[in-house]
Amino acid sequence: MNLIFFSRREGRARHVNLAHPVTLGAVGALALGVLGIAFVLGLELGQRSGKAFSRGDATHWSQVVTQQQAEIAEMKRALQERVDALSMRMGQVNGQMIRLDALGKRLTEMADIDSREFNFDAAPPAGGPEDGEGGVAAQIPDLTNMLSNLEERVDLRDAQLAALENVLIARQLRDQIHPEGRPVRQGFISSYFGSRQDPFTGHGAFHKGLDFASQAGNEVVAVAAGIVTWSGERSGYGNLVEINHGNGYVTRYGHNRRNLVAVGQTVQRGDAIAQIGSTGRSTGPHVHFEVLRQGRQVDPLTFIGR
Repeated sequence: MNLIFFSRREGRARHVNLAHPVTLGAVGALALGVLGIAFVLGLELGQRSGKAFSRGDATHWSQVVTQQQAEIAEMKRALQERVDALSMRMGQVNGQMIRLDALGKRLTEMADIDSREFNFDAAPPAGGPEDGEGGVAAQIPDLTNMLSNLEERVDLRDAQLAALENVLIARQLRDQIHPEGRPVRQGFISSYFGSRQDPFTGHGAFHKGLDFASQAGNEVVAVAAGIVTWSGERSGYGNLVEINHGNGYVTRYGHNRRNLVAVGQTVQRGDAIAQIGSTGRSTGPHVHFEVLRQGRQVDPLTFIGR
């Protein structure tokens, strides 16, 4: 194969035989040189591009990891705050439960209920067959709702028990101030309430109380809690103690040898308030006992019978 080159300057043609070994060697050498240069340039360009890509990729992933670590730390902090808040609420609920247990014990004692029936020192028995299906673990939002419901139930129970306590206290107070029992520790009824013969004149008269005969000097006791409204001499009664119990009830204890309480003093049921005597209009050592309801004397025997 021949290549013909024309020269305008010289005006003649030149022939090149491509099949000649020298020509083939030159062409091959030239081709190899061009390929070598291209290879070297490509390798250099690839190395530079690879280095630039590696640096940029490492920087990018380093930033991504740092950001994820910061997000994880923030999630841990938020979760810890949530757990701390739940722990605080659980502590408050636990404190309320302790108060409710103490209140329950006190109410059990006040109501005279068998402690085995309401035992606040142990959890109530519970049980039952399983439904056979696997349970699902509670999540934090579920725990929050459960805790809120528990707090509402505890608050409601607290209010109910407080109301029950007030009712029991009121009932106990009414029982304490209601006249009940005998005004003497030792003795017997020597004269009843109602019509009788007057011991001094023998004429018919109305006796407004009960007389309890006892040895002089024995104690006269209050039959209910109240406030002393009279302690001193009164016509016909001799030395008299009068106690106001509220709710319209008043009791009187007459003919005492000596009064042991003063006006304005608070007494409880069973407290000694005087000593048996025979002062005033009396024929012997005894206590004249009256019960007044709304200002009128009533038969004390009904209160003694209670």
